[in-house]
Amino acid sequence: MQDALPRFTAAGATLAAITPQLPEHSVGMIDENELGFDLLSDEGNAFAAELGLRFTLPDDLAQLYAQFGINLPVHNGEGSWTLPMPARIVVDQAGTVRAVDVDPDYTYRPEPEATLAAVAALSS
Repeated sequence: MQDALPRFTAAGATLAAITPQLPEHSVGMIDENELGFDLLSDEGNAFAAELGLRFTLPDDLAQLYAQFGINLPVHNGEGSWTLPMPARIVVDQAGTVRAVDVDPDYTYRPEPEATLAAVAALSS
């Protein structure tokens, strides 16, 4: 998304990302990737749950994450092994959701072009 940020800005959009990670665990990612947009913390993955986008990792996947040194309960500051589904949500200035791109396959990431098209449609 960082690469697409100038196109979002040119379209008059504000880009933000939401993560269940605690802010102190996001700092490294922000710095490493030189993110130019806000990375908001969804404590306890509560907002994702409210939207129906939170899922619990199956035991075998949680074990794989642990083998790679990824401890979700520590990074997210709560005891569950949950993640949000990758999603892009376009909200207009009045707070109305205008487009959603989400897939239950956590390996799928929506392409910025589709989100940019949804943003462009707001001004037409």
